[in-house]
Formats: sequence, C-alpha cells, structure tokens
Amino acid sequence: MNPADLLSAMKRTVEQLAAFNEMAKALTSTLELREVLALVMQKVSSLLLPRNWSLILQDERTGKLYFEIAVGEGAGVLKGLQLNPGEGIAGAVFSSGVARLVHDVGGDPSFSPRFDEASAFHTRSILAVPLLSRGHVLGVIELVNGPTDPPFSNDDLTTLTAIADYAAIAIENARNFRRVQELTITDEHTGCYNARHLRALLDTEVKRSARFRHPLSLVFLDLDHFKSVNDRHGHLMGSATLKEVGDLLMSLGRNGLDAVFRYGGDEFAILLVETDQDGAAQIAQRVCEAFRGRSFLQEHGLDVRVTASVGVATFPEHATSALELIRSADFAMYGAKARGRDAICVAEPGGPDTGSGNGSDFPAR
Repeated sequence: MNPADLLSAMKRTVEQLAAFNEMAKALTSTLELREVLALVMQKVSSLLLPRNWSLILQDERTGKLYFEIAVGEGAGVLKGLQLNPGEGIAGAVFSSGVARLVHDVGGDPSFSPRFDEASAFHTRSILAVPLLSRGHVLGVIELVNGPTDPPFSNDDLTTLTAIADYAAIAIENARNFRRVQELTITDEHTGCYNARHLRALLDTEVKRSARFRHPLSLVFLDLDHFKSVNDRHGHLMGSATLKEVGDLLMSLGRNGLDAVFRYGGDEFAILLVETDQDGAAQIAQRVCEAFRGRSFLQEHGLDVRVTASVGVATFPEHATSALELIRSADFAMYGAKARGRDAICVAEPGGPDTGSGNGSDFPAR
C-alpha cells in the first residue's frame, strides 16, 4: 500500500472510531429513539456516502415493515410505503438475519422494482444489514447506490454492521422504555389508553390546537344496555366483550392521528387531532356502523350484539378548554341516549351548562 492510500485508510479508521464512540455516548445519555436515530443518520451519510439510504423497522402490531428513516431522492414517497418480510432485498435480509452486498440488483432475484417505480429512482446496487438485538431482527439498514465503482466494499459492510449494532441497541432500549411508560397510561383490561392519559394528553392537544388553529375533536361513546351482557353471560364474558370493543375501536383509528381510551366502565373515548366537526361525525358514523355489523364473543361460542350511543364535540366550536371539551362530548353522548340509543349527537355550540362548580375537575368515572 502506497503512503497516500495508507494515510487515507488511517484517516477512515479514525473517523469510524470517532463515530462509534459518539454513538456509544448517545446510547448512554438518552432513551429518546429519534435523538439516537438522528445521529445514526448523520454517521451513515458522512461515513458511507450512499446516494439513498433507509432505516426500515417492523411494526410491532401488524408485523409489516415500514420506512422509519428515508434519505435521498424519492425519500418522501418511501416514508408512506410498507413491505412484507421477505419482500425485496431488504425484506430478505430481515427474514434471514443475514447481510447482503449486491453490486448489480438486476441480477438478483430478490430485488423488487416496486419502490423504484413509486419513487422514480433507479437502484443499481444495495448494501443491507439487519438490526439484530439478542438474536431478534428489529429491522434493516439499507444503502442504495454508493459513490464509487464498485459502489460498496466489504469494509463498508463491516462499518455498516457496526453502526447497525449500535442502532439496534438504541431501538431496543427505547422500545423497552416506552413499554414501561405505557403500563402507566394503559387500561389493563382493554389495551386502550386510560382516562388519566386522556386528561393529560387532552390538555396538551387543546393548547396545540389553539396555538396552530387546527381543529381538535373528541368522540365519547357508551355501550347500550351493556348491563344485560353481564347479567346474561357473566362478568367474565362482559370483560371479554370490552376487550373486543377496544380492539374494534383501535382498528378503526387512523394510524398516528387517533387515540382510543377507556374512560370508565363501558364508556370509551376517541381523540381526533386535526379533525373538524364534520370529520369527527363521519368517524362516529363509522363507529356506529361497525358495532351494528359486529358479532362479539364468537370465539366463546356466543353471538352478542352491542350498539353504542355516541357524542361528538370539537374545539373550539363546542369548548374553550380541555375540561369543557370532555363535558361537551359527554353531554352529547347522553343526548344520543335520549334519542333512543344507537345514535350520534353533536354538541351544541358553546358547550353544556357546567353549573356552579369551580370547573377545575374533569368528569369523574
């Protein structure tokens, strides 16, 4: 190796060691996933110089793979796409847990052109490594079209594998931290968020809505004649029904926009950010239709039919605070019951009469 090449190799090694040291420090200083991933983005881009690259994770709920990070041409399109484990080179790396260095994707049967077609990008080469934590694959880091010919080397593979090891530790730690946090804000019987979390989150969202002048809606629903389910089938089956109701409501939500809460007993709430009164009423209609078409407790050999009375309130039309928004939605829900149940009622402008109290407490359940 001539002196110039030796100096270049030494410089690269020093840069790699500095990057790894910085990532190791980040891992011990924060459990915020996005902070660590931002550092990973920076180091991948500066050390390996890919034209495009992405960090792909598995959705823990659906099992699908999605683009948590996408950098480069067409990245905005990729952020909205999903793929199945085994699909494409990245999907194959996820399924096998084995890294791949492909100099010419045209000769690789695993390559899927679907993502090039969506992003109008031309992929020639790919370097993909799995994110491994304790023998479990969390996702994939994929680099596309390197800066040289050949585009990626075995040294690049070694570097990216080390980066992926750090990233996997960060992701696993952040997810474990989030799971512990979720235990304090989740209803143990249904898997929905609990009333305490609704109160805390609603305060934040109302302030955000007022600041940016975005609409915010709240849907309250109460199961009609739910006592008869407990009386006829027992409280164990009643609890199982509530779990199925929670699952149904969460399946109807828009990913990343809606949050479902068990407010108490057989009452549930759905928080709809950036949703006006008309949009909230449409979602409420979907909820009622879903209940009408659903048979509960089939896994237990039963055919239980349940409907819901639904109230809708929107900030700022029906409330000036988080407290008033809850009261308006709650009041509208009782209006739906007064109409004969299995109905939707939208709150009146200005909200309900809150009486002579000091207005400091949320409606208790």
